[in-house]
Amino acid sequence: MTSLASSHAFLAYAVSMIVLSLNLLGLWAYSGAVRGKTKTTPNTEDASTILKGSKLVETDPPEVARVMRAHANAMANILPFALVGLVYVMAGASGLAPLVLFGVFTLARVSHSLTYLAGKQPWRSASWGLGLLTTVVMVGFVVWSLVAACA
Repeated sequence: MTSLASSHAFLAYAVSMIVLSLNLLGLWAYSGAVRGKTKTTPNTEDASTILKGSKLVETDPPEVARVMRAHANAMANILPFALVGLVYVMAGASGLAPLVLFGVFTLARVSHSLTYLAGKQPWRSASWGLGLLTTVVMVGFVVWSLVAACA
């Protein structure tokens, strides 16, 4: 049995997950920076400590809300990819397909984050759709692998 570390599919998956994690962390940090720039907070304790002098708000200003939506969208799309990708690797993914799928999804999600923050359509929707298609194709490969293993 080969080690995961020697599997090209696992290495591609690992690199993808690192890049996608950095994407999420970047959005996380950017949301804080934008919130600081607008000097707003939804939390009473923050207005008196961390963001001292900030205005307490019930709803986020548009620029903060946009970053939060981009972050939520990234989390909602990366989680299924991460889980299905891991199952795909564990099911014996090999060849060019996993490398292409992991690479395309990663590029699509980073592109989606950037185009979401910039408000660029149709690129935002196109990158989201490409990420979704990649995940659906990967689900198909996983189902195919599992059915073949049971046959």
